[in-house]
Amino acid sequence: MRIARATTAGAIALATITMAACSTDADEGPDTSADPTPASAEPTPTESADLTGQTVTVVTHDSFAVPDEVLAAFEDETGLTVEFAAPGDAGALVNQLILTKDAPIGDVVYGVDTTFASRAIDEGVFADYTSTAPAAADAAQYAIAGSSALTAIDYSDVCLNYDIAWFEESGLDVPQSIGALSDPQYNGLLSVTNPATSSPGLAFLLATVAELGDDWTSYWEALRENQVRVTASWSDTYFVDFSVPNYGGDYPLVLSYASSPPSEVIDGEPTSAALLDTCFRQVEYAGVLEGAENPAAGQAVVDWMLSDEFQANLPDNMYVYPVSSSVDVPEAWAEFAPLADDPITMDPAQISANRDDYIAEWTSIVID
Repeated sequence: MRIARATTAGAIALATITMAACSTDADEGPDTSADPTPASAEPTPTESADLTGQTVTVVTHDSFAVPDEVLAAFEDETGLTVEFAAPGDAGALVNQLILTKDAPIGDVVYGVDTTFASRAIDEGVFADYTSTAPAAADAAQYAIAGSSALTAIDYSDVCLNYDIAWFEESGLDVPQSIGALSDPQYNGLLSVTNPATSSPGLAFLLATVAELGDDWTSYWEALRENQVRVTASWSDTYFVDFSVPNYGGDYPLVLSYASSPPSEVIDGEPTSAALLDTCFRQVEYAGVLEGAENPAAGQAVVDWMLSDEFQANLPDNMYVYPVSSSVDVPEAWAEFAPLADDPITMDPAQISANRDDYIAEWTSIVID
């Protein structure tokens, strides 16, 4: 699910941005007023189980990234050998987990997000596990109601991004809401991703439903009249279509993330910004697979992903915010990547009950 869904060329461009670390402002992250110390003082699986010589398979989306030295330190600490399987993006990942739930393709999963979490839980893909890692208390605020199968690892806001210079030169006002995009003055300016194939695309569709209620279908009809462009993937919309200097596409409004603009800072000046009133809060989870061959090792991976070492590397490597309140994020994020004060959300139960219908109706309006 995000800026981490980069092509190789995009990753190179992102790597040119130097980001020094500092803490976020209090209003930029989640509520961290809870005591960060878990109620239980029981040892984590990493501390209590002898995993030496064992192998753990981590199933994840195809943009998972962690520094080699962070992974090596975990393997040295636990004695585990970590292998990875990446069947595709978040949607493809969940589909594969469901298809193989009777013969799991790994031990633990990372990358199931808000838009698909309830579906995976309903299908019985995950085993219950409650981590006792220090950051577990921070993660608990994002728990799926009625389930202890998934542990929140990171979060981000899916938002529309705009090309600052393009709007300054055109004389058009920057749209300030989702609804404003149906205005004819924005004809041919917006590129989004298909919710049937893209996690951010689904997040944006859900945002329109949450914001507009029963009027969401007429809204998409208006966007189609406004020649909205729809791509199959976030990388196509962002790296190919976006008109900012780094990419030079034809669309000054694109679907991306609140954490994207720091990557478009040139000579200290931002070239893009996120429209924070269009943001849908997206959380990524990890979970141990039901029927896993090595569930203890899978639990150790969940604990590792809540460790300071793993959490601190999330912004620079996967361009998401860590759930832990004890680690820092890049300085540029505090300046150029503020989160929405009041992000759009939807109850996971509503998503689970209506996801397929929303996608089918959207497809009939926009694609067919």
